[in-house]
Amino acid sequence: MMAMATKGPLPRARHRPMFYGLILMFGFIAGGALNVLARRFLPTGAVKEFLTTGVTPSFGPLHLDLVILKFVLGPVALDVSLLSLLGVVIAYLIARSLF
Repeated sequence: MMAMATKGPLPRARHRPMFYGLILMFGFIAGGALNVLARRFLPTGAVKEFLTTGVTPSFGPLHLDLVILKFVLGPVALDVSLLSLLGVVIAYLIARSLF
């Protein structure tokens, strides 16, 4: 039997959702660090306002009352700014080049 030759590179394997979750987590951490550095070291002005202004969606508190156990979760918030999104993009590009 004769094997068929494939044209072009082999298709890349699909990454699992856990991989993308880790990329998001590391990206937001790196972006948060960039945001803190920009808030601290950039001089006051339009560039600082543009890069560090964020949107903070939140929900909570969530009260849960199970007869023998009561607890409250929240409020939970996520601070998203331009620099945090830049951190996610950089983390994705690094992970894509490594894997």
